[in-house]
Amino acid sequence: MAPRAVSAALLLSLAGLLGAAACDRPEEGAPTPPAPSASAPPAPLASASAAAVIVDGGVDGGSPDAGASNDGGPPGKAEGCPEGMVLVEGSYCPDVEQTCLEFHEEFAKDQAKKKKKRDKGEEPGKSTVSERCLRYAEPSVCQSKERLNLRFCVDRYEYPNQKGVVPALLVSWTEAKKTCESLGKRLCTEREFNFACEGEAMWPYTYGYVRDPAKCSIDKPYRKREKKLSRYEKCMQKPQCKAELERLDQRLPAGSLPECVSPFGVYDMNGNINEWVEMPGEEYPNRSGLKGGWWGPVRGRCRPTVTFHKEDDYGYEEGFRCCDDAEGGAAGGG
Repeated sequence: MAPRAVSAALLLSLAGLLGAAACDRPEEGAPTPPAPSASAPPAPLASASAAAVIVDGGVDGGSPDAGASNDGGPPGKAEGCPEGMVLVEGSYCPDVEQTCLEFHEEFAKDQAKKKKKRDKGEEPGKSTVSERCLRYAEPSVCQSKERLNLRFCVDRYEYPNQKGVVPALLVSWTEAKKTCESLGKRLCTEREFNFACEGEAMWPYTYGYVRDPAKCSIDKPYRKREKKLSRYEKCMQKPQCKAELERLDQRLPAGSLPECVSPFGVYDMNGNINEWVEMPGEEYPNRSGLKGGWWGPVRGRCRPTVTFHKEDDYGYEEGFRCCDDAEGGAAGGG
């Protein structure tokens, strides 16, 4: 699909024709049917007891109002960035330790059942319950010997990057990449998403250490997908597909929750929809990753990356935002 065609299809969301819902995430959420495209087995879950989870990146310090505007405008800085984008600049830690002190009861019970089976010598099977941490130890700890100086621009909102407009979905990684490029931008990398979401404090959630569904669009009731979904443009032309999307859809318009903003002033990086990112160093079809989680009862944090959905996969909770190099300084990290 050419960039122009991709953009036209995705802009249907902008026109308010609906479009939406969530490609069920077996590795990080409730029992689900297969996604509209092929997927690999779910990744193993962490222990339900207090545990240190080592993931890719962070830094100590920072606060929720770390880039807040002093003139009553939107938070964050925009120097050196195209219109609608936010400057992300600072010291990034590639490897960070985040210790969960309290897991969600649903996940804790699921892990306890699996432990009983293992103790009996039985196969515990694959989990269909998401690993959700309710509270992390403060602060997160950087495990890297050196931090990286990053400077880049990121869309303030999920594509189509307009406050008050629901984000696009049923979008593949390939379509997302072409759309960003058609706008003179590029798809964000995994590292760029991490830093734009967590800030130098390496917060597990974009707003801090305690999970709060009142702050971001997360932990909404799971609705099982009952019908196969077409890509967005085709789905809008099929009454049954469109009706299924309407039943599943729990997106919020971009920027609806004022506290769901990162230290750099980027909105909705946790929840609402999963966001495609590029995995540097990988080759087709493994250049794709999903970040941030969607509105359902899934992890919905800054650091975890889902990598088993390949470049041409698409789902009813899969969207994206774009990044770009900032003028006058080092580029973002790959």
